[in-house]
Amino acid sequence: MDFLIDNWLLILVALTSGAMLAWPRLQGGAKGVTPGAAVQLINREKAVVIDVCDPAEYSSEHIAGARNVPLAQLESGLPAAAKNKGRPLIFVCASGARAGRAVTVARKLGYEDVRTLAGGLKAWRDANLPTERG
Repeated sequence: MDFLIDNWLLILVALTSGAMLAWPRLQGGAKGVTPGAAVQLINREKAVVIDVCDPAEYSSEHIAGARNVPLAQLESGLPAAAKNKGRPLIFVCASGARAGRAVTVARKLGYEDVRTLAGGLKAWRDANLPTERG
C-alpha cells in the first residue's frame, strides 16, 4: 500500500497513457492504410476513394479518380460506385481527421470494409501519387 501512495503520480501517468492507447479501439477506430496499400486496394479490390473535403478543397486538388462527398452530406448517401456495401471504401481528406469521422458514418450506413488514408492527401502527395485539379 505504501508503494501506491508513494508513487501515485507514476500510476496515474501509466493509467492515462493506457487509456489514450485504448481509446481509438474503443471508438471503433478506422483502419488507416498507407498510400501504397491504398493503391493495391484500388487496383486489386476495386476500392472506391471518397474525398470528404469541401467542394472548394476538392477542386483545388484531390486524388485522381476520387469522388467528392463532403462530410456534411455523407449521411444522405454515397455515390453510385459505392452502392455495393461489400466493396472497400477509402475515405480521404487533407489530414485524416474528417476521414475518421466519415468512417463512423459509413459504418452506421452499413458499409463493412471502410478505411482512411493514413496521413490524408498530404501523405498521398508525399508518395508522388497522381492528383487532379478541378
